[in-house]
Amino acid sequence: MTATSQTPLADLNACSRADFIAALANIFEYSPWIAEQAADARPFAGVTQLFEAMKAAVARAPSELRLALIKAHPDLANKTQRAAGLTAESSAEQNSVGLDRLSDAEYAAFERVHNAYREKFGFPYIVCVRRHTKDSILSDFERRLPNDVTTEIAASIAEICRIAALRVDQRVTSDDRLPVHGRLSTHVLDTHSGKPAEGIPVELVELSVLGGSGCSALQQGCGRVIPPPNRPGGPACRPRSWAGMQMMLHICDDPNQIGTTASGLPRI
Repeated sequence: MTATSQTPLADLNACSRADFIAALANIFEYSPWIAEQAADARPFAGVTQLFEAMKAAVARAPSELRLALIKAHPDLANKTQRAAGLTAESSAEQNSVGLDRLSDAEYAAFERVHNAYREKFGFPYIVCVRRHTKDSILSDFERRLPNDVTTEIAASIAEICRIAALRVDQRVTSDDRLPVHGRLSTHVLDTHSGKPAEGIPVELVELSVLGGSGCSALQQGCGRVIPPPNRPGGPACRPRSWAGMQMMLHICDDPNQIGTTASGLPRI
């Protein structure tokens, strides 16, 4: 099973224990023991029940095993680890936020916070990168660094479960879905006419402090819903979080166009 292939939950319920474990072994990074325990809880009525069984395995694991789960994760934007080879899942996740193409300044910033975090806690900083941008990851580093070890272990496990939820959503199809989806409405109201404004391009731009802004997603018109990134019908650029995005409405690109409409009303 590849990192992007999908399997119906019914097939996972019916397959052998070995095939079930093989299919879901890396939902939790390098930790097939979680899939092994979930296999014994089959059959599952839905993907929500499947994921709850996997989370329950993590919750009841001894502290040493939970720490091993944390340490199984790679550092973010680590050139040495990337050269040695990440799992397909980790590689796709890190690439989705641009960690495979950082500027020198960005690499230096990530190396600085990684070293500080590892020196204090003794394990890698973990965050669900698909919920972030490069800048918000660096901000989260700084926010969590003052925490104590117990707090950070709990935070790391919570982030690991968020990562796993997105992996399950990508891997397993079912009548139900995990609550990992949302949408962004771009409805623009013409307050003068009291109705939706038509034909206004909406541009989403990823903001960045250390590097250049990411690609833009243009949608023509209004009253239209832009699906979240990395979902069918979403913006035609790399997957990203809505965090750190700026929305711009293009009312008029050419100042010479400002004037009056055929009805005599001011043009905006």
